[in-house]
Amino acid sequence: MSEENKPAANVAPLRKARPCPECGKPSHRDHYPFCSNRCREVDLSRWLTGAYAIPVTEDEKKADYDDEE
Repeated sequence: MSEENKPAANVAPLRKARPCPECGKPSHRDHYPFCSNRCREVDLSRWLTGAYAIPVTEDEKKADYDDEE
């Protein structure tokens, strides 16, 4: 069967389309949730350099030390 005769795949997207978290353009399926590889790499760079951090409260730190004793 040649490529011209293949039926088009009618697959419903698994996720609702969202704007890119970096630039706001529509996201692209290959780079979801980003619109491009550039935006994906910018976000990864921020994680790797420590620009993003998950906040920790004092109670959580104390609980970790209590478990070690």
